[in-house]
Amino acid sequence: MSSLEDRISRLEESINALRERVARIEGIVEQMDKRLNHIETELREFRKEVNERFEGLRKEIFGEISSLRREVFGEISSLRRELNTRFYWLIGILMTMWVTIILAILFRAH
Repeated sequence: MSSLEDRISRLEESINALRERVARIEGIVEQMDKRLNHIETELREFRKEVNERFEGLRKEIFGEISSLRREVFGEISSLRRELNTRFYWLIGILMTMWVTIILAILFRAH
């Protein structure tokens, strides 16, 4: 029976060693779980911060684009007014020249 008691004793020692190992593994797993939760939280916060920054950048870019569009449209309107003014002057000068030439031809003929 001594051999049976030895075997039982060794089994109990093995079981105790396994319990210690399992307890250590459980501790490690808990620690890893805490670390992973921390990483997930940090990642969520980072993602939120990046999204906020991109949204701010997007608004800033759209604001600049709108400002540039207004400026360009203003310049185009100004150029149109200037071209219209010059066109009217050109038409006026051409009409004056045409009338002058016609009158010169008419008075020369008499």
